[in-house]
Amino acid sequence: MTSGGREILKWLALAAMTCDHVAKVLLGGYVPGLSEAGRIAFPLFALVMAYNLAQGADAGKSVRRLALWGVIAQPVHAWVFGNALPLNVLLSFALAAACAWSIQRRQWALFVLLAGPVALLVDYGWAGLLLVLVGWWFFLRPTTGRGVLVVLAMAVLCAWNGNRWALLALPVLGLALANVRFPRTRWAFYGYYVAHLALLASIATFQI
Repeated sequence: MTSGGREILKWLALAAMTCDHVAKVLLGGYVPGLSEAGRIAFPLFALVMAYNLAQGADAGKSVRRLALWGVIAQPVHAWVFGNALPLNVLLSFALAAACAWSIQRRQWALFVLLAGPVALLVDYGWAGLLLVLVGWWFFLRPTTGRGVLVVLAMAVLCAWNGNRWALLALPVLGLALANVRFPRTRWAFYGYYVAHLALLASIATFQI
């Protein structure tokens, strides 16, 4: 993946996530096209994160950053969706980074705790965690066999979602190879996540 390609994928994932949330919160839960587009958001974010971890991103710093923003987002997430659980997707990714950290340091008891009962508390659960970790393993040393496992992890995510639309993320991943310059906006993604949830919750409240 190129730096610019990864940024393109993250912005596409952000747009897809927004479409999904607008459909869920403001338009009755399902809108043809918008809802399907939303299924590609998580796998795109997950595989970009997996690539970054494989390229040497500090898993510990990722945990702290994602957990901080996840905690900030959680009250708004609970407000807009009307449920405290599952915890928001930033905490899903914080959990994945924590699992990677525990594997790197061979903290197997911690890994079992995080990948077992804790995973049940976050959005996408075991399926989302599996995709990040298998993707990380693939990007550490890409092989055909490991690539097949990534596709199988995507299939597990589809089963979790109850549909196959997440598989559309696979051809979209080709954009990761784009040799373009694209400004990096790491913090903007986190701020946008919180802000768009707050805006949707406010609009939904006003509609009522």
